[in-house]
Formats: sequence, C-alpha cells, structure tokens
Amino acid sequence: MTPVNLSSSVADDEPPVSLWRDAWHRLVRNKLAVAGLAVVVLLAFVAVFGPWLTPYDFLTQDLNARNQAPSLAHLFGTDDLGRDVFSRVVYGTRTAFVVAIVVTTIAVAIGVTLGAMAGFFGGLFDRTVMWFTDMTMSVPNLLLVVVINASLKTPITAWMEARYQATLNPFYRETIWVDFLLVFGSMALISWPPYARLVRAQVLSIRGRPYVTAARALGLTNRLILMRYIVPNAIGPLIVSVSAGLGTAMVLESAFSFLGVGVNPPTPSWGNMISDGLRVWQHYPHLLAAPAAVLGLATVAFSFLGDGLNDALNPRGSK
Repeated sequence: MTPVNLSSSVADDEPPVSLWRDAWHRLVRNKLAVAGLAVVVLLAFVAVFGPWLTPYDFLTQDLNARNQAPSLAHLFGTDDLGRDVFSRVVYGTRTAFVVAIVVTTIAVAIGVTLGAMAGFFGGLFDRTVMWFTDMTMSVPNLLLVVVINASLKTPITAWMEARYQATLNPFYRETIWVDFLLVFGSMALISWPPYARLVRAQVLSIRGRPYVTAARALGLTNRLILMRYIVPNAIGPLIVSVSAGLGTAMVLESAFSFLGVGVNPPTPSWGNMISDGLRVWQHYPHLLAAPAAVLGLATVAFSFLGDGLNDALNPRGSK
C-alpha cells in the first residue's frame, strides 16, 4: 500500500496567503490605525452626506442670533452674521475632502508617471525629470501658490465676466470654480515631486530583478513591463505616502485659505473659518475652536492611519 502524505494534502487544501489580506490583519491589530481609519471614514461620510443632515444651510443668516455660544439649537454656536457654525464646519469638510482627493489624485498621477519612467529608462530623461523635481521642491510652496493665484485669477475672472455679459449664463458668475481650479492646479504643482522621487527609487530597486529580466527576454514591451510588473510592486510605499498626502493636502488648503489665496468666502473652508475666528477669538473662542479642532482631528487621524499602513505593508521596517 502506498503511504499517503497527509501534511502535503492538507497544505494543498489551504488557500494561499494573500499579501493584502496579511497586511489588513496587521492593520486591524493596530488600535491607533483603526481609530484613525474610523475617523477618516466618518469624515468622508460627513463630506458626502453632511450637507443634507445639517439643521441649517451654511449661508442662512440670522442677525438676531449673532455670535451665540454653543447650545442645543446651534451645536458650535453662530458667527457674526448669525450663520450656524456647525453647518459651516460640516460643509467645510466637503471642501477639504474634495480638494485633498482631487489634488492628491492629480499629484499621484503626475508623480507615478514621471517617477516610473525616469527610474525605468534612466539616462537623460531621468536627469531631466529629477532636475524639474528638484527645482519644484526648491521653490517655497506659499510663494509658488501666491504667484499662480495672483497671475491667473484676475484674467480668468475677467474672461468669465465677459462670457457672462455675452451669454447671460449664470454659470460664469460662479467664481468658486476659479478658486477650485487655481487651488487644484497650484497644490498639485507643488505636491507631485515627493511621489515622483518615491516611485523612482522603488523602480530603480525593482527593474533589475529576475522577473523583470525574464519579461524583457520574453519580448514584452516597456509599457507592459512597467504596468504589469514594476508599478504594482512599487505600490506599497506609495499607498502609505498617499494616506499621509491626503492629510497634508487638507492642511495646505486650510493654510492657503487662511492666507486668502485658497477657497474664498462665502464657500466654507476650515482655513477661512479659522482666519475669521482668529480675529475675535478672545471674545468668541468657539469661532476658532470648532474648525481648528476638526482640522486637528483630521490631521491626526490621517497620521495614525499612515503609520499603521506603513507598519502593515512594511512589517520588517516596523520592527
């Protein structure tokens, strides 16, 4: 009778270990990362559905209820125009998430494309991309954003006004789109270099591995090798960087709005709310405390989530 190898048959029946499943198990064991993920999911829910759940419209004014302290009627109080601060903070969450997601998506797309191509092809193209990367990172972020806004906002606004006079289409009077366009463009312009450097470093370490050499020997095109073998294997550190980049984008948007070069009133933004509250915080501290606390909570949540993802995707580096 032929002996049966029970251990091998049991091993064959077991499902293969998934890298992402293993990383998820490590992530959920990290309590701070889970807390950060819960806060991020809650803020995302508020950004999507919050404006329909708030008791007041963020533009509704009540001059008889100006500068009221927090109460059951107004959870975060009211501002100097009688607007509900809670409703404005909730709508500011949508502004922060839209800016963070769009800016990060654009920056990642530019950074991954340029970084992967620079690391894979090398030579003159690599040196040129790294030169542009270093030049962009050497310019102060605030200076670059101010120059872009000061240079482009006036002509774009004038063009929209001319189009309104010609067509009477009310869309051209919605200057908020100009603010978002300039914020997205300027912030993406200063945010892509770190992603490019990260992906380039990953590609440089991967392009000489045996499976890439085998793919070349099989005659696969450079584009297919990049998309199928190199970029997917460089995605782990990029996910960690993106999670931190979302929080950074929120802080940058708030900082630029605070300085008057971001999203301008009446559209609520945590930055311009903090700027308004800072002028009267000694008399009405709730106007500063509410948006500042939510911004701080979001920043800490993304930081905890980023650290947890780093430990989950890079277990050797976390030891």
